[in-house]
Amino acid sequence: MTATAMPAHDVTDLGLAPEGVRRIEWAEREMPVLRLIRERFERDRPLAGLRIGACLHVTTETANLMRTLQAGGAEVVLAASNPLSTKDDVAAALVAEYGIGVFARHGEDRDMYYAHLNSIADGHPQITMDDGCDLVSLLHSERPAQVGEILAGTEETTTGVIRLKAMAADGALGFPVVAVNEAQTKHLFDNRYGTGQSTVDGILRATNILIAGRKVVIAGYGWVGKGIASRMAGHGAHVAVVEVDPVRALEALMDGYEVMRHSDAARWGELFVTATGNLNVFRREHFESMRDGAIMANSGHFDAELDLAALRELAEGHVREVRQNVLEFDLGGKKLNLIAEGRLVNLGAAEGHPAAVMDMSFANQALSAEYVARHHAELEPRVYVVPEAIDAEVARLKLAALGIELEPMTAEQADYVSSWQHGT
Repeated sequence: MTATAMPAHDVTDLGLAPEGVRRIEWAEREMPVLRLIRERFERDRPLAGLRIGACLHVTTETANLMRTLQAGGAEVVLAASNPLSTKDDVAAALVAEYGIGVFARHGEDRDMYYAHLNSIADGHPQITMDDGCDLVSLLHSERPAQVGEILAGTEETTTGVIRLKAMAADGALGFPVVAVNEAQTKHLFDNRYGTGQSTVDGILRATNILIAGRKVVIAGYGWVGKGIASRMAGHGAHVAVVEVDPVRALEALMDGYEVMRHSDAARWGELFVTATGNLNVFRREHFESMRDGAIMANSGHFDAELDLAALRELAEGHVREVRQNVLEFDLGGKKLNLIAEGRLVNLGAAEGHPAAVMDMSFANQALSAEYVARHHAELEPRVYVVPEAIDAEVARLKLAALGIELEPMTAEQADYVSSWQHGT
């Protein structure tokens, strides 16, 4: 693609594009479901003529989703959903090699982050694709005149779904949004296996600590927390869970983990990982109780789960970078360590989820975009779950790509499970 044909963009260095292409192609090998969808999209063009504005993590896996949407006929523009998650070589490749507009730079500050979101809005998208609801929130709060132009949206993550449901409950949501995060082929695999592995990956890359024998506290026992706890235990950690939900707390206990209050866990733990989607999970009183050398990381979407303002106040300016992606806070008598500025640790200190699991998540995104393109006129301005047919199709394609066949029911079995007449 020539420079004159390049879409509007703001990336760090277009010279990084060749490396980005290599890594995008490597990820594609692990994404057979999305590849099959892209091949069909190229034939059917279900998104022809539509403008899609996406706010997602700019990674190799996201790049393959953008290519799939483009193959379906959409005009796609992408911004980052987290200042530390952007891979600059991927951003460059999308612009220079694939002709997709990208507004994202690794390490961008808050002003640039929102300037990039406004660049997406400037393109007047008809379908939004969000990871955390920032794009949808910006459109509703700052550019309400554009809300009526939007046919529908999709949302990738738990935090975004929570925000969207709050908007819908307040009567503030102006268009329908499909909660991709609610698909079984998303949260059962992406949130549990993807985040579980990639969170451990980010912590290890940043610290090179030994997990075996270490006391690890997981805040939150949703699908993300379950995945992290499982992977930490697999590495030999002693795992404790803190929860506010009694059912989840009971589940954690019966899964073999300690269950503690935050105050007790703060004194007990050596490594703390938040995964709640809430704010100030660990606060001033907890930092004051933590032992010297404790390490903290966040696996929730926003950098609000650790009370960073209180941590900085306690350190009184005595903060230094002790390793790449690790800040040391000297509280006078003890030191606490923070990974990736308290942002998403798996993307701030590593590469995010493995492509094999994002294959299913982004297959849901692509098929949900096709669904809303066809059915938006039938949908009300509220949050929808992914249709069961899409969920099942993603699972079927993934099994087929892995060479796994299912045993079909016999006619007798099918009749039995669909009938009420059979009994003892």
